[in-house]
Formats: sequence, structure tokens, C-alpha cells
Amino acid sequence: MSKTRLTVIGGFAPLALFFSAALLGHPAPAQSRPAESAAHRQFLLSLSAAAIERTSHHVRYDPAYVRIPYPGGDVPADTGVCTDEVIRAYRALGIDLQKDVHEDMLHNFSAYPRRWQWLLAKPDPNIDHRRVPNLMVFFSRKGESLPISDRVEDYLPGDLVTWDLGGGVPHIGIVVDRRSPQTGRDMIVHNIGAGPQMEDVLFNWKITGHFRYFGPAS
Repeated sequence: MSKTRLTVIGGFAPLALFFSAALLGHPAPAQSRPAESAAHRQFLLSLSAAAIERTSHHVRYDPAYVRIPYPGGDVPADTGVCTDEVIRAYRALGIDLQKDVHEDMLHNFSAYPRRWQWLLAKPDPNIDHRRVPNLMVFFSRKGESLPISDRVEDYLPGDLVTWDLGGGVPHIGIVVDRRSPQTGRDMIVHNIGAGPQMEDVLFNWKITGHFRYFGPAS
């Protein structure tokens, strides 16, 4: 893996999609889960495809605070950090994490990491969704929080994984339906400093969270 920067925001850390028989034939995890329903399975594959598409974009790693529109806001397309790749992949599926996270924080601010960490007294739609610890709380509240394991088959394409890179620096990426020719493991799309990359890094760092999020409940 190329030399990367480990400064991660929050650490102080419609798109046409296609499906193939190979995607639909991906092995399921050992235990039966709600994600195995046909609609959820298709959603996860769509998210995987959206994440893979992100690797075709040139993005300069930049953790700077930026004022952005709300809802539907984004930092400049050629900049971003790990969380921005997750946000952009979901946006390709019509899901706005900026809005989803902000609305939940407005009503449940005390459920999120202690406010003094971010030097804020109230939610900030410019930055809250771009912080890994906030996304971890949000996905556990509004999505599925799944067990952390060392079994590769427990992680489906479309799953969200968070790590501690060391020293409490958080990171996030998306499991995708592309396997490493060396290990046979599903790879991860993430931005750890060199822009969106697809790499075999699932077990490179300490896993701190494993989630699925299918969008707001209808």
C-alpha cells in the first residue's frame, strides 16, 4: 500500500449501477440476518458498486472544516476524507447521510460523543456526519450493529467497517464485492490519505465497528 496520511477527520479521522451473476452469488455469512432478504441484499450490492465507482475519482485528502449547503451538501468534489467516501457512495443511492445524521442528532444529541470533543454546544450539519465516531453512533442507532469477528465470511459487500488506526485515530470504509487475488478476501474501499482506493485491508487494523445501514425507515 502506498505511503498515506493518517490524519482523519473526526479522528482527531442518480448513478446507474449494474449487477452480475457473480455479485448475486456472493456467499452469505454464517448466521441468518435481515440483510439476507432480497431487497436488502440488492441494496448492499448497490452500495458496493457505488463505492467501487468512487475509486475512479481523484480526491485530495483534506480534513479541513468546510461550510456546505444543507441538505445535500458536500465538500469540493476533489477533496475529502474517509467519511466523505461513505457519504458519497450513499448519495449515489439517493440517501443523504448529512440530513439523516443531523436530524437524529437534533433530537438525540446526548446519545452522540461528548460534545466537548468537538467544541460544539449543538449539532453542526457542516461537519457532524463527517466524523467517524458520530457515524458509528448513528449506524448503531438507525441501522444494524453487527458482531466484530476475525472471520472474513462475516463481512458482506456493502457492510461498513470502522477501525482504530492506532492512538485512538478512527477510520471507516466499505466492504466491496471485489476479491483480493492474493488472499481471496473481499476488499475495502476507503480513503486513508491517497484518495478513494480499493485495498485488501479488512484486518490491517483493530476493528471497532461493523454496521449495515439501509437508509431511513419508510
